[in-house]
Amino acid sequence: MKIRVADLDFELSIPYNNIEQRVTAIAKQINSDYSGRNPVLVGVLNGSFLFTADLIKQIDIPIEVTFTKLASYYGGVSSTRKIRDDFDLTINIKGRNIILVEDIVDTGNTIHYLIDKLKVREPASIAVCTLLLKPKALESTVEELKYIGFEIENDFVVGYGLDYKELGRNLKGIFKKVR
Repeated sequence: MKIRVADLDFELSIPYNNIEQRVTAIAKQINSDYSGRNPVLVGVLNGSFLFTADLIKQIDIPIEVTFTKLASYYGGVSSTRKIRDDFDLTINIKGRNIILVEDIVDTGNTIHYLIDKLKVREPASIAVCTLLLKPKALESTVEELKYIGFEIENDFVVGYGLDYKELGRNLKGIFKKVR
């Protein structure tokens, strides 16, 4: 199945039903790992909003949810390596267990930036939950990376919250750019 988003062609890479199954599995693991605790899930906007919403629907333990907004793509197909910090957390995270919910970790620069920013606020712990991981694009290890939906090749992808030029977020599956 091929689609066009703005001026690029994409083909289905991960069907929605596979995403649903993986989200359920990740939620079960979070339920187990954080039983008896009250973690704070921090969705990283804009791309993680669908993943975050579906994930919290499957989590049975008490949780709090908040958001932050960072950007490094600015409408292109690769990271600019310049992180724009659009808005910060509005809650005190000192002594709290934090789960950062990302749409995708590729180079790791954005997630490292966010982890470093939050560590100075003295949370009890920080874990990263990402829908997608590009291991071949990762420039340094992310020790906090605990929950991974799917490992993918170093392709540009859209759908399920991820965009190209702010389009394609509403696609139910994950689509990779046709080479």
